[in-house]
Amino acid sequence: MSSALSTPPSTGRPANPAAPPGLTESTTSTASTTSKAPAAPTSPSAPSASSALPRATRAELESLRVVGARHPWRWVATAGVAVLLAMVVSSLVTNQRWEWSVVFQYLTWPSILSGLWGTLRLTFVAAIIGFGLGTVLALMRLSRSPLLRAVSWAYTWVFRSVPLILQLLLWYNLAYLYPSLTLGIPFGPSFAEFGTLDVINKFGAAILGLGLSQAAYSAEIVRAGILSVDQGQHEAAAALGIPRARQSTRIVLPQAMRTIVPTSVNEIIGLVKGTSVVYVLAYGELFYTVGVIYGRNQRVVPLLMVAAIWYVIITTVITVIQFYVERHYAKGAVRTLPPTPLQVARWTVLRTWSRLTGRPAHPSLPPAFAVRTGNGRGHLTRTGRPSTAQPSTSQPSAAHPSTARTEGGAA
Repeated sequence: MSSALSTPPSTGRPANPAAPPGLTESTTSTASTTSKAPAAPTSPSAPSASSALPRATRAELESLRVVGARHPWRWVATAGVAVLLAMVVSSLVTNQRWEWSVVFQYLTWPSILSGLWGTLRLTFVAAIIGFGLGTVLALMRLSRSPLLRAVSWAYTWVFRSVPLILQLLLWYNLAYLYPSLTLGIPFGPSFAEFGTLDVINKFGAAILGLGLSQAAYSAEIVRAGILSVDQGQHEAAAALGIPRARQSTRIVLPQAMRTIVPTSVNEIIGLVKGTSVVYVLAYGELFYTVGVIYGRNQRVVPLLMVAAIWYVIITTVITVIQFYVERHYAKGAVRTLPPTPLQVARWTVLRTWSRLTGRPAHPSLPPAFAVRTGNGRGHLTRTGRPSTAQPSTSQPSAAHPSTARTEGGAA
């Protein structure tokens, strides 16, 4: 206490007699300077920014109408694309050689539906095998065991290098190399024996070729998804003492699914179309069935359009499922989930109705849709006149240094 109240050393200048006890001369000088500094900007000779313009000029600016940005090239591009679409639709409708009557006749033909079921079966079973084995291979690749890493890498290398059609033919002719398959102890006695042709028929060869080939690509997709998870998540889970198996299933994989799902769905869609390669095995999937039919009636283009329509339908259904799966796994990553197609359709109807009737936007519309109606309050719409009150020009009091500092900072 004695040191705080001691007299400061002499600096050749008299001490400030108005300084209270416990404050040195430098402290008093600083407080006085701080309290007097804002006086200059708030004097009547220095008007504020709101009153710098004449009243007539301000009134003219406030009466101006806000005009949105114009995009002429966007309209030019839209018109060009619309013309191209009209040309395509006109060609599809007016060209009689498309034979749409034949297309609709064979679209639900029993043999076509049977081939469609064969395509769906191949896709479903091959996807389960491919992504199941691919997940195992990805975990092997991330293992600390050199042997597991080497086997996983070699599998991916071989099956990504060999064409799919070649793999199908090799599996279909496996009976040439191994006429029979046995079950038993490795390098020991066998308990059961089967003929290879009885086990690996056309469907079995197609499943082996599609599933094992898909596993090589799925392994890289799953591995990339796991590596995309922040390393801090692994460290936090390990610090909490969570077992490694539970870390993978409850912490790592749910976050990795945000990266895995889009690429995996692309692979499944490719697998749907890749089943058409199975025609080399004379298996009755969609493309093979279509080929058999147009080989008999010579209606090549209409039958190809039948196959194309069914492939588009399958792809559309998978894409819709992908949207909802991605939306589910995005719950912990985004603040607002993307709207569903039904929500977008409802908002579009409400926005169109608001435009046609001139009524205000519906309260349930989100801001992005409400702005586009033209009747809602957008970010370019003036909602009221700004305040014209003149700022106070009173001199700040030196007795309130905190107030003086606030006004000085605003100035």
